Amino acid sequence: METFMRKPNPYDAHVGARLRACRTLAGFSQERLGTSVQLSFQQIQKYEKGLNRIGASRLQQFAQILNVPPSYFFEDMPGIEQQPTARPEHAVVSEIEQDKSPVSRRQALELVRNFGKITDSMVRDRIFQLIKAAAASYSGKPEGEEGGETPAVAATPATEA
Repeated sequence: METFMRKPNPYDAHVGARLRACRTLAGFSQERLGTSVQLSFQQIQKYEKGLNRIGASRLQQFAQILNVPPSYFFEDMPGIEQQPTARPEHAVVSEIEQDKSPVSRRQALELVRNFGKITDSMVRDRIFQLIKAAAASYSGKPEGEEGGETPAVAATPATEA
């Protein structure tokens, strides 16, 4: 008997990809997200691949658990007029999703998730400055060009008075 594999609807695939990116950024496994809405991890996989359509009430549940507005899942969808993003980190997720390399996407999402776990503001700032300096040295653009003026990163650890 011949098996028929239907191609995912592009809108369902987009919503699923946004769910996957947001779930990953929030640090949820497919199993953990599924458990929180009483679904199997296989069902979450189907949603993320766009194989199964996510209903409105289920989408609202995901939005609430992942702390994003329901509109997040529709941002950057082809053919849909865009509204400003409610939170700046959503724009970062959109930018990360545009990278075609799965390794780069995974690393970027992990970097953002782990950076958010750093509670010491001085450490966060120094890491941020280090990343900006490294990016500037490899892109050929001055440090302050993309995000305003940035002080140079000191090579020695900071000491508190």
